[in-house]
Amino acid sequence: MRDGKGLDTMIIDCHGHYTTAPVELGEYREAQKAQLARDALFEHNKGVVRISDDQIRDSLEGAQLKLQRERHTDLTVFSPRASWMGHHIGNPSTSRCWTEHCNDLIHRITQLYPGNFAGVAQLPQSPGDGLQASAAELERCVTEFGFVGCNLNPDPSGGYWTSPPLGDRYWYPIYEKMSELDVPAMVHVSAACNPCFHTTGSHYLSADTTAFMQMMTADDLFTDFPDLKFIIPHGGGAVPYHWGRFRGLADMMGRPPLTELLKCNVFFDTCVYHQPGIDLLLKVIPADNILFASEMVGAVRGIDPETGHHFDDTKRYIDAADIGDADRKKIFELNSRRVFSHLASRLTADGPTGGVQS
Repeated sequence: MRDGKGLDTMIIDCHGHYTTAPVELGEYREAQKAQLARDALFEHNKGVVRISDDQIRDSLEGAQLKLQRERHTDLTVFSPRASWMGHHIGNPSTSRCWTEHCNDLIHRITQLYPGNFAGVAQLPQSPGDGLQASAAELERCVTEFGFVGCNLNPDPSGGYWTSPPLGDRYWYPIYEKMSELDVPAMVHVSAACNPCFHTTGSHYLSADTTAFMQMMTADDLFTDFPDLKFIIPHGGGAVPYHWGRFRGLADMMGRPPLTELLKCNVFFDTCVYHQPGIDLLLKVIPADNILFASEMVGAVRGIDPETGHHFDDTKRYIDAADIGDADRKKIFELNSRRVFSHLASRLTADGPTGGVQS
């Protein structure tokens, strides 16, 4: 693919969700909720969600695939719908069955459109439960389905923040599995059940900021797991805008410089929906730590009346940014290849093997 500056590069979108799933998936979830309404401790069985391949194709052709073609992106790193993860709902059996169905659908998409989508796993987290089930599901998705990463929710309580911070050893079972499998995690919360938070407007962005602060103050995290990789979505929440505050806090606390924290461990995506925000991100965060992303058909789906273009057409912002071709290629392609090491199994060393399929 050729970017807006005429640079031959592959365009990899590291942040996409299956927000257009057939209604049968939602009906399965509603049935789970109905069972829980009768018995909060109901032990769920996985059962069957009957969705045909044609239904999957129909759900994508007029949405994600259409936008890939229009916006000239090659590959989307694709996961289940984030706001539907709903880890606060029910009990561990609820999350396990729901998660397996969501991940099974993503796998089917990657089989139907191998040149367009690479899978990322939802995890069956549940408040108060350990991470062993999540580690097992991650292993299933990577070893059986060829997924390239996972979404990790730092707040499975849905806005009440009852879990330990990300540097706590509570999280180590999933970190151990991530390290063993060499896959990154996108730090991504789900819907807020706390009425103080709007899910996509405040809960998502404040969680991104909170996760960064937890990593910054973690004593042993990247010593114990030197190869661990996290992607903080939505441009890092408030972090780039308040970079001076975080640098100052790190200095006051005797923490290493933030450039040491970033290096090969912490990355930011470009889900920032206006040019000045992208320009700030590119000015503050090193190009080596930025991955192109759009979250298209996601939280913000409208057209910006000031530009006439969709808010989430983030490729347009990177094309227009005042950066060099080398940095642009890193952001569009090379950094994602490096962070998602398993992409190598579907991409050649010289460029895309598939590209956008019709």
